[in-house]
Amino acid sequence: MDDVELRHLRALDALAKAGTVTAAAARLHMTQPALSRTLAQMETRVGVRLVDRSSRHLALTQAGTTLLEHARAILAHLDAALAEARTISRPLRLGYTCAVLGQQTVPLLRSWRRTHPHTPLEVVRRDNSTAGLATGDTDVAVLRAVPADPRIRTEALYTEGQVAALSDDHPLAGRDRVLLAELTAGRDLPLALWPGVGTASPDLWPPEQCPVGTVEVGNVDEWLNLIATGGAFGLGAEGTAESHSHPGVRFLPVSDAPGATVYLAHPAHPVHPRTEDFLTVVREVVSG
Repeated sequence: MDDVELRHLRALDALAKAGTVTAAAARLHMTQPALSRTLAQMETRVGVRLVDRSSRHLALTQAGTTLLEHARAILAHLDAALAEARTISRPLRLGYTCAVLGQQTVPLLRSWRRTHPHTPLEVVRRDNSTAGLATGDTDVAVLRAVPADPRIRTEALYTEGQVAALSDDHPLAGRDRVLLAELTAGRDLPLALWPGVGTASPDLWPPEQCPVGTVEVGNVDEWLNLIATGGAFGLGAEGTAESHSHPGVRFLPVSDAPGATVYLAHPAHPVHPRTEDFLTVVREVVSG
């Protein structure tokens, strides 16, 4: 077989699918004479008849059918390779919410950049429950909670302690640490909640000690400002305190609060070819 080109293989595939030169030419966005010449040229280069022209509805000969099987495998492999090359050319996008990326996450990012210098890592903040995975804005993500979306897979990475966020003039602000019951003893402040992103929940308290109410916020700035002005108290992971500060907010460890788990998440069907490599690096760093 001499000088058979991809255009020849695509022409053969189109003819087999369409059944006529007219329909195949339309599928390939070319004229009928041009397609006929392409097919004839391929037969000349292969050296055998590939298309049976004895009827109005064209059909492939046995040789044409055999070649078509290989042609489709070649074209599929090429298309997959081109798609992967296009994807590799862009960075691997790690999604996070402002409440997640903290001190313990930094070694993961450094390890990836050290071991995979040719695949840039782009850190993307998306303040929603999947950190951009559900919308395709990110390829992998670190999350505070397991999303309900069945298209997303998660695994636990590590666990952090939880801290109370109080205004700096709160009666407990001078303490080194507090208990959950102490935060609601006066039942005078609601709990600030960030649905889908934060770790706080009234369920952490028994019914008789629950906060007087809850106030929902849309982002970390609203959360901090509400707390600083005495409108609520907050509960969050240590990473939140590491990443965010406010002159009017004090963060205190909560001795009896359960740990806050950080999860590594990715699509069930990854779109970036380096996703599994990234998961492997993260697991090695965490287990090491």
